[in-house]
Amino acid sequence: MALEINQKNSTIVVKTDAGKVKLPFGDAKKVADKDRMFFIEQLALMLETGSDLHTSLNVLMKQTDNAELARVIKALCDDISEGKTFSFALAKHPQVFSTTYTSLIAASESGGYIRRILEHLLIMEKQRQALRDTLISAMSYPAFLMVFSLGMVVFILAVVFPKFGTLFTSIQDQLPITTLYLMAISRIITHYWWGIVPGCFGLIAVFSQLIKSEKGRVLIDELKLTTPFIKHIFLKIYLIQMMRILALSLKSGVNLLDALVLTKDVVQNIGFIRFVETLIKDVTEGRKLAYGFNHSGIIPPIVKQMITTGEETGNLALVSDRIADYFQQDLEKLLKLLTKAIEPIMLLVMGVVVGVLVSSLILPIFKLSHAVH
Repeated sequence: MALEINQKNSTIVVKTDAGKVKLPFGDAKKVADKDRMFFIEQLALMLETGSDLHTSLNVLMKQTDNAELARVIKALCDDISEGKTFSFALAKHPQVFSTTYTSLIAASESGGYIRRILEHLLIMEKQRQALRDTLISAMSYPAFLMVFSLGMVVFILAVVFPKFGTLFTSIQDQLPITTLYLMAISRIITHYWWGIVPGCFGLIAVFSQLIKSEKGRVLIDELKLTTPFIKHIFLKIYLIQMMRILALSLKSGVNLLDALVLTKDVVQNIGFIRFVETLIKDVTEGRKLAYGFNHSGIIPPIVKQMITTGEETGNLALVSDRIADYFQQDLEKLLKLLTKAIEPIMLLVMGVVVGVLVSSLILPIFKLSHAVH
């Protein structure tokens, strides 16, 4: 997505590069999300008290602790001093302020309601942060259990088993098959760790590059929308992202076509982006938005019905907000249930794995004790 700025006419035109798809959160940012949110919140507050834009930016520049954000705010102040519009100034810092910010601010400038748009943007940021926190919270404990289990297995095989190796040699013919296999794995780990460790890092690096490649990204994105159960989680996430931007854009006075183009900058799935492109094509050709939704195979029936109703009643922005709220609540419930279901399963798997490892040590010790007596 590219941004074309016409300072003379104070307009911003959003264009889409056909061959490229920009995924959000992919580029490293020196300004953290929390710092940007604090800046937006403070700026909206100062504008509400009656301060002009330049004065507000000057004050915020002096009080921020983030050096990069202070540099950006100073550049904004300089542009405002030279008579540039706020949207024009923001557009020069895409690493901090996305196309969504720039376009919505541009739409608000002609009507003189920048503060209101800043408040809407802040709400959107907080909702997005809440969604991100929900996802992290749902995955953190299972991830910890997985890493802990793997660490325990490696410790037993690399440290504990070798200590019993010579002890078990005398009864090797009587050892259980699991003990023999685990002893073989233990020998491989202890003798070839110098090749295994770099090899693991190498595999991770190769896998990371495959995911980042065009074909790899397309495959992963396709699996997100086709894998049973998983697809329901990701579809909800994409609908939440799309509907939040659509609602905010329409509330800001952006026309439907431009609002749809803006949603492409936040949706993180190539397959879903193609769906949005279909909607853009339909609207360009004069069809209603509901037409594209109703002819999609991935959109839930409730969304199709609500979009149709929203268009017919002229409340598309409100309906889009309601859809996002509904799916965010639904997603939170689903992730809580998923976490509750995964925890006992992972604990059971951990118990079985550790049980096999421990029994593979204890049984031979009993046999050895019998042999001594």
